[in-house]
Amino acid sequence: MMPSLSMPGLRALSASSARPFIGRIREHPAPAACGGAPEILLVRPPTQSLPPGFRAYLLAEPSTGVSVPDAYVLPPGLQPLAEGDVVRVEPSTGRLSVLYRRASLSNSLLVTERCDNYCLMCSQPPRKQDDSWLLDELMELIPLISPDTRELGITGGEPGLLGVRLLQLVEQLKMHLPGTAIHMLSNGRSFSEEDFARRLARIRHPDLMVGIPLYSDLPEEHDHVVQARGAYDETVRGILNLKRSGVRVELRVVIHAFTHERLPELARFIARNLLFVDHVALMGLELMGFAKTNLPRLWVDPLDYQEPLREAVRVMNRAGLSTSLYNHPLCVLPADLHAFARKSISDWKNVYFPECEGCSLREACGGFFASSALKRSRGIAPVLP
Repeated sequence: MMPSLSMPGLRALSASSARPFIGRIREHPAPAACGGAPEILLVRPPTQSLPPGFRAYLLAEPSTGVSVPDAYVLPPGLQPLAEGDVVRVEPSTGRLSVLYRRASLSNSLLVTERCDNYCLMCSQPPRKQDDSWLLDELMELIPLISPDTRELGITGGEPGLLGVRLLQLVEQLKMHLPGTAIHMLSNGRSFSEEDFARRLARIRHPDLMVGIPLYSDLPEEHDHVVQARGAYDETVRGILNLKRSGVRVELRVVIHAFTHERLPELARFIARNLLFVDHVALMGLELMGFAKTNLPRLWVDPLDYQEPLREAVRVMNRAGLSTSLYNHPLCVLPADLHAFARKSISDWKNVYFPECEGCSLREACGGFFASSALKRSRGIAPVLP
């Protein structure tokens, strides 16, 4: 089983706080110039005493006679922690969650679980509830993140539903992490309001891109995939407004039974009407959430859409569009598409299967989602030298 980023089983060794709190991991007890940031000491070898002054203490092994408050034994099965990581401690439930990993290239900020689409293959099914606390916590988290972080994602739910609070989040990111690229996943519908797109642009974040899904050249097919009538028109208007305002836009196409046949037509639509977008990603299916529930309706083997995929890539590449293939192992792609394939799966859910042993392309291949254990292409096999 893969280690998790959130686990129950946190056990208190001393008096604990009444409310959840977040803090940045320190591996050394020596004081640091942290500007008053809440720091949590990670204690691996057993020790007779714990130094005062930390917000909390996380011990790899139980200890007796602990006198400092908020000392806990780490839960089993959690991703290993390291200097600079940021965690949430929930004393009342005994849960520890990793919010940011300094060594990872796959950090994302979940801003809401609410959404105005209901996509058939959504890996993070929406919830209709007030989760404004998520954004409150993120405003605390951002100053604790290393300024050396290369990229952060903003994800949901639908970030655009936050309105002005989303703009405040982007401003906070610009202030504290000006050198960090921000990639926001959005369905684009909120940006059909031109003023909202302009206000995002006026923040002038130095490296912001909005990734927006477009699933068909036909409005009715896109709306069916996202289960929202009129979504196509709002999404396309959102794309136009963002680009008109100077915000970079990536188009994202998840390939499954409802989208693969018209990939060439969608590519031609993009090349003719949306040639100004900054990137197009053609993406394999992640078998989580609704995709897992709807798998019998959605599944199509990548071997069976090689030709429409090849044609779509050819059309967009000839048009000068930056085009990438995400979430596709190399062994299921024609050799002429390998140059477009990217290692796109977040490190904490990226795996390779026994069939990959001895493959000459393994180092270049992006592998699989861990959820692909549910169903894999019949074409998975090592590519021999």
